[in-house]
Amino acid sequence: MSSRNAKMRRHARKMRRNGLQPMVVIDANDRLPDLVGVVIARTVWRYRSELAPPALALTLFLMGASLHAGHPAWWWRALVGAAIAACLLAFLGGRVGLSLRAERYYAAAVVAAAGSWLASAISLGALYGFLPQLLTAETVVLGVPWWTHRRRRARVSVERQLAAWPEISKAIGLPGSRLQTAVVDVWGWRARFALARGQTIQDATAKIPAIESALGTFRGAVRVLPTRDDKANRFELRVLNIDPHGDAIPWPGPSVTTINEPIDLGPFEDATAARILFLRRHGLIGGVAGSGKSGGINVLMGNLTACRDVVIWAIDLKRGMELQPWASCIDRLATTPEQARVLLHDAVAVLEARASWLAANGRRVWEPSPDMPALVIVIDEFAELAEDAPESASDTDSIARRGRAVAVQLIAATQRPTQKAMGRGAVRSQMDVRVSFRVRERKDVDLILGQGMLAAGWHAHTLNAPGKFLLSAPEHDVPRRARAYLLADETVARTAEHHADQRPALDAISRTAIEEAQAGLTAPTNVPEPTSVAGDADDPDAALMAVLSGAPDEGTPVQLLIQATGMSRPWIYQRLRHHAQNGRVTQVSRGRWRAADRHSQ
Repeated sequence: MSSRNAKMRRHARKMRRNGLQPMVVIDANDRLPDLVGVVIARTVWRYRSELAPPALALTLFLMGASLHAGHPAWWWRALVGAAIAACLLAFLGGRVGLSLRAERYYAAAVVAAAGSWLASAISLGALYGFLPQLLTAETVVLGVPWWTHRRRRARVSVERQLAAWPEISKAIGLPGSRLQTAVVDVWGWRARFALARGQTIQDATAKIPAIESALGTFRGAVRVLPTRDDKANRFELRVLNIDPHGDAIPWPGPSVTTINEPIDLGPFEDATAARILFLRRHGLIGGVAGSGKSGGINVLMGNLTACRDVVIWAIDLKRGMELQPWASCIDRLATTPEQARVLLHDAVAVLEARASWLAANGRRVWEPSPDMPALVIVIDEFAELAEDAPESASDTDSIARRGRAVAVQLIAATQRPTQKAMGRGAVRSQMDVRVSFRVRERKDVDLILGQGMLAAGWHAHTLNAPGKFLLSAPEHDVPRRARAYLLADETVARTAEHHADQRPALDAISRTAIEEAQAGLTAPTNVPEPTSVAGDADDPDAALMAVLSGAPDEGTPVQLLIQATGMSRPWIYQRLRHHAQNGRVTQVSRGRWRAADRHSQ
């Protein structure tokens, strides 16, 4: 009979591993004590977590009685050992999974109480005086936090839920997948699974709705992620009981002071920061209206304005409605198609001048610094730029292809980056950083994040709150949800005012390139030749005023003033500022000057 019962127990264990609960079938030939023993064993095993406090008390009672009979002098060892263990748990418990301070203190209290009682039982006997009553009272008092602890109850629930995984896996279309480990955390739980031969993580990703149904979770609670060892036949299942991004997260302030550092856009669901390096990378930010895209741009602007090695240019064809609050920190803000065209043309001139300088000095990349800053061009609603200023497509294409090495970078935001909206298409293909807020249609996922990303599990269409986004970059190749920090209007105004006085100016190489580019765009026709200023060779200031007096309405570019006077660019700007303060000259536009009253000269 004993061999038969052992066989039944082995069969029951095998059934539980396969997700089936064994049934006890009572046969007239079976002895009742054996059946009762099986039922009790099953019940104890099922409720082993709830029975842990009385089980510990029973173990202490048996140990105290046994050691009192054989080694009564060992009581001090039990006391000292319990004191050391309690101290280690209180201060180092985080290393063994006790992440919360209250959990560490509770474990230390339990160990100290158990050690004290055991020392007393070893010395006096387990049945001495009030020791049995004290053990019962300690079991109840210290057991209440254990029985009511949320994480313990969640762990028990998860274990019982995952006990039926083999049956669930067959129902959802992943037969043969096996549970390996499971961990309960503050937001829910995660488990590692081994897939059957021929199954991949893409198969598990496609079954997310079925997994949510089988586990009885709310919609959007399940995540399927690759494991850390990146094995093809493994996946990690993340199940949320509470949405960590259910509420808006206030912006803690700038996370960087230089563009050489990764920028924190917001926390992932595991509370780690969604940090991304923008240096020498173009970025694309996409999402429908109301998805939080503007909030993401504000987080980016708040960090860029804190960098003293970045000059910010911006294009906002909605008359500056989105980026105007940052105007004090923006070196150039284009709000009309013509201004945008000129800005992008100047950016191309900057990248070409920087490339020439790097080649002449034997360097490969432009290293940003306060004296030689990076140039970041933020474009809000890129689709409007392509529609209202189609002639700028060649410039954006050139910046996208050649701007990274010289630190001239594009960050474009749009609701739907179609082939038409992104111009020739080279712009989108050059975007190394992709940030996708919620999109309306599934096909838009591939438009923003790249071809095939929807099938790979990047489900931006399921994001269910403003500010939630998916981040795709070389260092972020796993679909993990994050939520952008929230910057209120007051925070934006305060941050812009604080950073306005710390903004760097463009380097001399870039300024010269812009002036020369602007001179070439609309070269004046009636500017006097430098050699035509008679008698002024020994008086460069007189030559300067003579050229400015004969300047056309659109003004004379600085480059021609340099040629006419034979003086350096700093000298020219110094004299222009002096004459402007005295009302003798006026600046018509960027890089163009003329006399204030030409007729009186």
